Amino acid sequence: MTRARPGGNGPQGLPGISVTGRRAGTFCLLLIAALCAQATRVQVFQAKELDHNSANQRRTIERYAQPRGDIMVGSEPVTGSEPTGGRYAYKRGYTDGPTYAAVTGFASQAYGTTQLEATEDDVLTGTDGRLAGWSVWDAVSRRQNPGGDVYTTLNRAAQQAAMRGLGDQKGAVAAIEPATGRILALASTPSYDPGAFAGYGADDQAAWNRLQADADEPMLNRALRQTYPPGSTFKVVTAAAALADGVVTDPNAPTDAPYPYVLPGTTTPLVNDTPVCDRAGLSLAEAMTASCNSVLGYLGVRVGLDRMAAIAGDFGFNDAKLDVPVRAARSNFDTRMDDAQLALSSIGQFDTAATPLTMAMVAAGIANDGTVMRPQLVDRLTRSDGTTVQLMRPSVYKRATTPAVAAQVRGLMTDVVEKGTGGSARIAGAVVGGKTGTAQHGVGNSGTPYAWFIAWAAPAGSDAVPPVAVAVVVADSDATDVTGGALAAPIARSVMRAVLGR
Repeated sequence: MTRARPGGNGPQGLPGISVTGRRAGTFCLLLIAALCAQATRVQVFQAKELDHNSANQRRTIERYAQPRGDIMVGSEPVTGSEPTGGRYAYKRGYTDGPTYAAVTGFASQAYGTTQLEATEDDVLTGTDGRLAGWSVWDAVSRRQNPGGDVYTTLNRAAQQAAMRGLGDQKGAVAAIEPATGRILALASTPSYDPGAFAGYGADDQAAWNRLQADADEPMLNRALRQTYPPGSTFKVVTAAAALADGVVTDPNAPTDAPYPYVLPGTTTPLVNDTPVCDRAGLSLAEAMTASCNSVLGYLGVRVGLDRMAAIAGDFGFNDAKLDVPVRAARSNFDTRMDDAQLALSSIGQFDTAATPLTMAMVAAGIANDGTVMRPQLVDRLTRSDGTTVQLMRPSVYKRATTPAVAAQVRGLMTDVVEKGTGGSARIAGAVVGGKTGTAQHGVGNSGTPYAWFIAWAAPAGSDAVPPVAVAVVVADSDATDVTGGALAAPIARSVMRAVLGR
């Protein structure tokens, strides 16, 4: 019998490989295959999950490894980036942060992002694919693109006028260019400094905690995210509905509105705030100028719930997805009510509630011949070198009413300023139309009233669409005369003057 020599052929005839060696080699191959399978599973199938795992700091470090792009007002930034010297190389900085906080929101290493800092985060951080030059090479090299810039539609003078006008009062301002929907001012007070907690340190945490504990809620965006009963400013919508549906054919002719007007199905009369309104047969023009509840409540019931709800929706009510691109709170006009509730809703009470943005859309739609443009806060997005990535174009939101009806309502609003409760909004050399509102709220109407004013303004003699429409609400004030005419109209006047350059 012949024996195999050491190092010779094995039983299978393979030279130089023992059974033990083959087994070791097979085991190593299996280990390599398992390693490849695990690497594939981690790098391909679990890549997204691991990439976004909160324990993975790589993306966070990359996020703050370079300056963030800027948010611009006109040609000047209202943001910046500050070197930290720490693990996160840069943190956000703000120029006059409280003035623009309702627009910029905040970008915090500890607490995330809000407002434009959130909606345009990909552009500002440089991760938006549109910012890349040669995207294939960027993907291979993992080169981070410089952050792009966000140009807002704000008018700097109007924004500053809004903040000065609100002062220490709790309230908000929204101003719109009616022909385009561009938002010219968006202010909310009290405000806050977003730079106070932009980092990750103990001071940032302390500043955040103070803001969270503040009973005045300075971080609440009252222009976009808070709704209030609009009071008599809603009568602009009711007047437009009455004219559009033929309930009123001539604003200056007597209506068949009775006095007293008893809410349908009840024994409760709808009271007025002035004795001028306490007679039957007032015209729509007289009722708007004196802000007569009985007449406008009666006309709203005559129009009917379906049509009132429809025209309110055309002006922006009941829209839960109104993005500018920041999401605005839904303004409410109930679609299920009895006639008594409809009468109250038609004068901006009951469950009717609106953001200042929506009420600015009402004024802007009337100014723009009945067409409401979609409100927009961003003008364009650019790369860091200034080249445009996306240009936002005006778009129609809804056609709320006809040009003829809008012209009639503009006449009614002009009378409110020239002869009625809105006299504080007059501007020399300009035509101003407006509507005051003083909305009751609280148990038994015990709360401090909300003072409202909505308006539009145009240079005298101009046939063009008025360049500005505005809504102002003062939600809490120490003033003794808490009315729309006394508190809100002067603020609207200052904002409109800033836009008109007067």
